[in-house]
Amino acid sequence: MATVCIPSPMRNLTGGRDVIEVKAETAGALNEALERCCPGVKGRLCGEGRLDPTIAIHVDGRIATRSLREPMEEGSEVQFLPATGGC
Repeated sequence: MATVCIPSPMRNLTGGRDVIEVKAETAGALNEALERCCPGVKGRLCGEGRLDPTIAIHVDGRIATRSLREPMEEGSEVQFLPATGGC
């Protein structure tokens, strides 16, 4: 199971829960599992089958470079955070 930390603006979709555990082997599968238990989450994270460019996935404290293809391990901690960029 991966532990997903839910950001405050999305907690209305999770019944107020700030942490959800789901079984998934990739970030994409995790997104699908979240959608099954909390409808509407996928639409907030993805558009047209891709991760929204304003959102970054952090897995175990590091930015996921493979986007929705990022592998998950048993016990991974996942966060969806605003993407940052710059020089």
